[in-house]
Amino acid sequence: MSDAKKLFEALVREHADMLTVYLRSALGNVPEVDDLFQDTMVVAWKRLDDFDQTRPFGPWLRGIAKRLLQAHYRKQVLRPSTPLTLDRIEARINQLSGRSGDTWQEKLEVLQGCVKGLPEVYQTVVVWRYLQGQAIKQLSDSLGLSTAAVKKRLQRARAWVLECMERKLAGTENHRLG
Repeated sequence: MSDAKKLFEALVREHADMLTVYLRSALGNVPEVDDLFQDTMVVAWKRLDDFDQTRPFGPWLRGIAKRLLQAHYRKQVLRPSTPLTLDRIEARINQLSGRSGDTWQEKLEVLQGCVKGLPEVYQTVVVWRYLQGQAIKQLSDSLGLSTAAVKKRLQRARAWVLECMERKLAGTENHRLG
């Protein structure tokens, strides 16, 4: 096995979860995520000689994925995530990636623990929205709440989960839910 192939396999194993999170953040939990993941890896493999090994692999890989996402949006005539949205996702991933010693699997376990630690009213909307893929209107109808109330619960839940993750990854344990 060539050194380039070994390097690529190691980098893919290390960054596969991060790339999946990035693509799902942009598209949702849809089958196209798998296709774009594979397309990103094919392009990355073909362009591996262009990768500057003195720089981080994750941002380079997400740059490829971002261009493929934009092409996907144009091809499908979908409402794309704005560049600002993709940039915000990139900034959050870079923020989490910057923590030394944490693997993506460990971060996903922290995320799952934080979601499980949410009060039930917030946990329900998070699970139904992000794990089951229900639209805001569906949640509103199912819960007998206004769409504004569902959005507010999601906003509070996301803030709580972010605070929880930052606290756990930093090793502190105080929290509050606003």
